[in-house]
Amino acid sequence: MFISKTAIPRRRVLKGMGAALALPLLDAMVPALTPTVKTAAAARKRLGCIYIPHGCIMDRWTPTTEGANFEFTPILKPLEPFRDSVVVVTNLTRPEEQGIDTNHAGAPASWLAGLPPKRTAGPDYSLGITLDQVVAQKIGQETTFPSLELATEDFSGLVGDCAPGFSCAYMNTLSWQSETAPLPMEINPRVLFEQLFGGGANQEERVARMRTDRSLLDFVAEDLKDVQAGIGSRDRARLSQYLDHVREIERRIQRAEQQAATIPDVPSAPVGVPESFDDHVELLFDLLLVAYQADLTRVFTFMLGRELSQRTYPHIGVTEPHHSISHHGNRTPAIEMHAKVNTYHLSLFAQFVERLKATEDGDGSLLDHSLILYGSGMGNGNVHSPEQLPTLLVGSAAGAVKGNRHIVAGTLTPNADLLLSIAETYGIELPEFGDSKGRISL
Repeated sequence: MFISKTAIPRRRVLKGMGAALALPLLDAMVPALTPTVKTAAAARKRLGCIYIPHGCIMDRWTPTTEGANFEFTPILKPLEPFRDSVVVVTNLTRPEEQGIDTNHAGAPASWLAGLPPKRTAGPDYSLGITLDQVVAQKIGQETTFPSLELATEDFSGLVGDCAPGFSCAYMNTLSWQSETAPLPMEINPRVLFEQLFGGGANQEERVARMRTDRSLLDFVAEDLKDVQAGIGSRDRARLSQYLDHVREIERRIQRAEQQAATIPDVPSAPVGVPESFDDHVELLFDLLLVAYQADLTRVFTFMLGRELSQRTYPHIGVTEPHHSISHHGNRTPAIEMHAKVNTYHLSLFAQFVERLKATEDGDGSLLDHSLILYGSGMGNGNVHSPEQLPTLLVGSAAGAVKGNRHIVAGTLTPNADLLLSIAETYGIELPEFGDSKGRISL
């Protein structure tokens, strides 16, 4: 028997003027008669961390039964179709220091660090490296972007004291490379698109390409023909689906820019940010999916909303600011609105999960090979509770995590125990992390 199959390099990039388009995983990237674990098709584990502000209405979040086949509560209901990939973890608490209420600063800061932030309103802020960056150091060094940091609201211009006694830096990001190095979060889909696919020799070249009003795919057409000529029908279908996805994302960004250009007196939203919150979130999720699919990154953090956010959601019947309704004072109307926002946020996440599940990746799907941590650093937002944090995991990290479970941890278990356990699913052995006291079996 004579085998002549030649593999396309996994890092093959289509190039044109100011453009560079990475390819998704194709069968043609897998050498014939080679064990999967030694090929480009070997499972690449990925990690995502998605944060929601102001906690949750916990009696509508927390399952009433432990273990497998738990009943999905009203807020969790959008994830029920993915039961086999869902793990709910309860009884987690964030760290506080000497009884100090770190409130809206400590919630996002400690969520991935497992440590309370240093009390300061000045530039001498200090926290600790966050889980995403620990994992990025392990699995992100082979990719173009070791990690991506995204958000929907830009408060990076705020300095000084954003929560009583605590620097704004603690609320402006989820991701810290070191104790004193918070990473900025990107809100603009156009900027992210250009980061992922710009690839020009310089900024002028990228801008020149944009001004031609042509699609990125037009500039890589010749290189694309060469690739298509050497692959089979299954690969051509997979590549076509991927390219359609990239083109659709680009079209939606251009539409958002056109809409922004026609709206007078709106200086706060940079060009490329859709007016609709739904469109904004979905675009960022779609860009993350493409970045996963093309192996441009394996780690991301996404702040779906910022602590102290005054965003309203009139399209779902919530006309009061999110922060205000989180301090519901046990008023039924405010509780109902907060629960509605909690469910709405989770429904946007569920759409992303559905796309991950539908996207092939080697011998499985992107969902099979990913682990997405979703939750908040605050439990009952009405009292800034650091206890009973809403927390769930979706995906299996290439079989490392078993789904369809509600894990009830011991009373007031540090959320750092979960962070330490997640790190171990990526082959990272640490004696401790943050204020961890043990591990949670995943």
